[in-house]
Amino acid sequence: ALGLFFSLTSQTFSRPVNLNNILSQISTLAIFATGMTFVLLTGEIDLSIAQIAALSGMISAYLFTNLKLEEPIPLIAALATGTFLGFLSGVVTTRFRIPTFMATLAMSLIAGGLTTYISKGRTISQLPDIAVYLGSGRIGGSGGFRVLVIVAAISLLIGYVILRYTRFGRYVYMTGASKPAARLAGVNTNLITTAVLTISGFFAALAGIVSMGRLGSALPDSIPSFLIDTIGAVVLGGTSLNGGRGGMVQTLIGLLIYGTLRNGLDNIPSIDPLLKDVITGVVLIIALVINVLLAGRAPRDKTA
Repeated sequence: ALGLFFSLTSQTFSRPVNLNNILSQISTLAIFATGMTFVLLTGEIDLSIAQIAALSGMISAYLFTNLKLEEPIPLIAALATGTFLGFLSGVVTTRFRIPTFMATLAMSLIAGGLTTYISKGRTISQLPDIAVYLGSGRIGGSGGFRVLVIVAAISLLIGYVILRYTRFGRYVYMTGASKPAARLAGVNTNLITTAVLTISGFFAALAGIVSMGRLGSALPDSIPSFLIDTIGAVVLGGTSLNGGRGGMVQTLIGLLIYGTLRNGLDNIPSIDPLLKDVITGVVLIIALVINVLLAGRAPRDKTA
């Protein structure tokens, strides 16, 4: 419906080059959303993904540029950093019974502070070749398919396989549907919570690397829109904020809706660009209300 509306109201929206742009624009978001889907399915939240992404990208660029470490060491170090911070958030949450809202908020401050400390407030433009290839590379020459889109598709596919076909995936749904019931059934819900936050940290780090490669530089600050756009896309697809309902297919649908909406608004000249965020926010609020209403009426246990 959105695609049809924007095709009728804009002469440029339905052009192949713009449709390709939509895929490119949502690809980084798709990597973030893969990890966030795991977290939301357990009924938790991760507010640190944008800062972890910035820190991971900065670490990779710093090790490559300043310390002259050869690839793939900078890439591995960046992924390990994001994964460890996600794991640390999980341990703090489960060991000390701190809500993930507060634990990941504190982790975002830590990651943001480390990014500023390492970069000294400066942008690093000399990047590892792997990051540049993942973020800006194309298969088949300058007019070929973007590697970034492939990385995003693989991320979503891995998340889908884990949630759909593994015991761990079933435990994620069980934990989100009802932690007490899952606990009585023998599921270590603390371990599941720690695991999903660790997964979220890994994918945030990967998103930070490809984002750095796409932008052509490692920024000393995170991009604030990454967090709200990621949560918005996952929720738009139908993944419940209360946990236990949703999945990667729904996340993909949400990503396409979100990407189509934001791109379509850019292609309608009669809409004031300053109102773009307002319109997107209104759509998100409506989606959240519908999400909460449906979560209260539909069964959330998908483990059968």
